[in-house]
Amino acid sequence: MPPTQPPLSTILPPLICGTGTFNNLYNAVTADVPTDAIVERALELGVRAFDTSPYYGPAEVLLGHALSTPSVLKNHPRSTYRLVTKVGRIAEAEFDYSAAWIRHSIQRSLQRLHTSYLDLVYCHDVEFVSPAEVLVAVKELRRIRDEEGTIKYVGISGFPVPLLCDLAELVLRETGEPLDAVLSYANFTLQNTTLVSLGLERLKRAGVSCVPNASILGMGLLRSKGIPIGGKGDFHPAPRELRQKCLEAARYAEGTGERLEVVSIRWALDTWAREGAGLGGVGGIGVSVFGTSNIQELEETMRVWNSVLDGLPIAGREVTKENKEWSLARTKTVAEKAKAVAGILGEWKDYTWASPAVGYVNVRTVKGVVDDVASLPLVEDGSAKDSRL
Repeated sequence: MPPTQPPLSTILPPLICGTGTFNNLYNAVTADVPTDAIVERALELGVRAFDTSPYYGPAEVLLGHALSTPSVLKNHPRSTYRLVTKVGRIAEAEFDYSAAWIRHSIQRSLQRLHTSYLDLVYCHDVEFVSPAEVLVAVKELRRIRDEEGTIKYVGISGFPVPLLCDLAELVLRETGEPLDAVLSYANFTLQNTTLVSLGLERLKRAGVSCVPNASILGMGLLRSKGIPIGGKGDFHPAPRELRQKCLEAARYAEGTGERLEVVSIRWALDTWAREGAGLGGVGGIGVSVFGTSNIQELEETMRVWNSVLDGLPIAGREVTKENKEWSLARTKTVAEKAKAVAGILGEWKDYTWASPAVGYVNVRTVKGVVDDVASLPLVEDGSAKDSRL
């Protein structure tokens, strides 16, 4: 880390809006997602960071467009929010962590996002490549950071918690500098809490500054209606038995007057804000990444988030006695329901699927060739949005 640069934990907001939903994985038609409106409303509601990736189809372009509208440019200057993206993952089974591809990917992201710098860049889904390839990518990202200044912080992302820890330790050992961030997804939810049980202490010892928790619904597993089926069909790796248990949990929640996703979001945001505080962001609050496909979902998530904050001892935050008491009571109620859900899940509590799946082969055999392999797909319905791609 450059000596003049503050730790990431002092500048990363504790709530980040993810843009994996700006794609057809979770939604049948990307054009149906009001991306401009979502981004502007998120900023109005206090969101100060956005997470994206070239792998998320048109997400980078759509986010860049939303951040470049006249009203956003007028009311929310670039210096008031953080931009996070990723490198290395091109397609479902295609990865390139070479220095040449990393350089190309960064330049492309800067152009798509209409920015001169990226606050944080992750190596995307590190479990799909070798540790040696991860080291190459991390070193190149840091070179860009130090020599070009277009990157501020560097991290890795992925699913298997033990491997994320192994790689964080490897980077520290081999380079003498710890990773700024390790993004874990679907590992701190009502169904799976291995990020705490297997990860936090190791990542802390490896010197990692921040550990954001993403996919708090387990990639859609913890929903009343089950896993969402988007334009790419059933993408979820969860086995049938786990899906069935989650539907049983949804029926339990419904019987108590709740929706499983509401309980799941509240529990994850609330509990990670506390459990992840030691590797959290601004204010010493555990960092969460949430996704949304419409304004209603966004506003509901922000309402829950603000209620979570009401129950935390945050210096300078003014909270009425009534709101604080309600928040703490809600925390207790949700914790009781989380315990009941754990009982329903039984042996499937803390189950993790294989990533990559058995038989995975990286189809990109020649690395470092900058080509059109990751060309941006058009928004599906041929709407006016296509002209921006």
